[in-house]
Amino acid sequence: MNSAPKEILDFVEKNDVKFIRLTFCDILGNLKNVAIMPDQLPHAFEYGIPFDASCLSSCVSDLLLIPDISTLSVLPWRPRSGRVVRFFCDIRSLDGSIYPGDMRRHLTGYINTLRLNGYSCEMGTKCEFYLFELDENGEPTKLPHDKGGFLDVAPLDKCENARREICLSLEEMGMNPKSSCHKHGPAQNEIEFRESEPVAAADNMVHYKTVVKSIAAQNGLFASFMPKPLPAEHGSALSISLSLKKSGEYIFGSDPETMPIEGRCFISGILRRIREITAFLNPTTNSYKRFGIGYAPKFVNWSFENRAQLIRIPSAPGISPRIEIRSADACCNPYIAFRLLLAAGTEGIRSGDCSLLDTTMKKSVPADFQPLPSSLDEAVDIAEKSGFVKENLPEEVSEDLFSRLRSQVTRYQLAEDKEAFEDSTYFRFI
Repeated sequence: MNSAPKEILDFVEKNDVKFIRLTFCDILGNLKNVAIMPDQLPHAFEYGIPFDASCLSSCVSDLLLIPDISTLSVLPWRPRSGRVVRFFCDIRSLDGSIYPGDMRRHLTGYINTLRLNGYSCEMGTKCEFYLFELDENGEPTKLPHDKGGFLDVAPLDKCENARREICLSLEEMGMNPKSSCHKHGPAQNEIEFRESEPVAAADNMVHYKTVVKSIAAQNGLFASFMPKPLPAEHGSALSISLSLKKSGEYIFGSDPETMPIEGRCFISGILRRIREITAFLNPTTNSYKRFGIGYAPKFVNWSFENRAQLIRIPSAPGISPRIEIRSADACCNPYIAFRLLLAAGTEGIRSGDCSLLDTTMKKSVPADFQPLPSSLDEAVDIAEKSGFVKENLPEEVSEDLFSRLRSQVTRYQLAEDKEAFEDSTYFRFI
């Protein structure tokens, strides 16, 4: 909703809004919020609302939340009497200056820089999750809600009612779901979003998880985005689609011989940097148990058709030229993930070097390709040594994020029962 503050205040009054959630994303990609009453909204617009920022960084105490008025949305699963709305927020220091660790703002700034250079970008997501039964005490179990498989329908697919409610809620909030289906695992589901401006796509991804979990709970179920919740079943992925135009013309195409040089260089740039940024696309120890299983990628490669590759270039008729990055999972902070992917691709364009795309096109066996990191420990090692990461992440973010990732690795290595560690750390909270 694009409105002025006065119009927002009028909307709040006329629609019986009683609670306003000021939402933001913590450093690990989890949605956080502070709820205020309607009479505090004018103050929020003018001065911001202070909050304890320890979830963002151990080096700061209080910061300010400034509502982004374009992101107003009503939460449709809440009562219509005494409605609840949410805003995504900019984060400022107490003196009103820009907080350097606000990755939403960093992504916005990077997109503006791309525009100044003649590029326009849209991104979309396809995100998988499992629906599990609750026990007699209402606690989550690891018993899948059904035994359905890929693209099944009822009665094998028992998740369709919950998926429908999720899609309708997302649509009512203006978040533009595109399609939904049952995936390969039992009670595994996927919802795909239409491509949109990258900051909006990241906003949608962050709030999407909350919508899924809320609707699942209303249906007596538990939703988990844990990358590999069931050791013997398919993992859950976050596929990121990306389309890019230069001066109004798409830079990607379905034929490697005729694809514009910018498109080939952009893909080469991502292939060149993907190992360095994997820790941010896959930031849990559990993430790496998915790689190489089922259709999850394991190597640094690409394909026009093969769905098991790192980067896929869809070639179906009637869709805009795009690429699909298939290694990420829903544990990532999408503002960081999108920023790093765009930076890697545009670095490739600036270099004019598309040799990596050309050489991988000629390879045919797994031994010819560089592997993705096989563990969070390895991924963090690579990222910490990367000049590219240092250049594209604020020091305030990278230092704290590396510390938290290292803590996960240490606790995992010390755990006697590593599966129990991952269940207690990730299953309920992702």
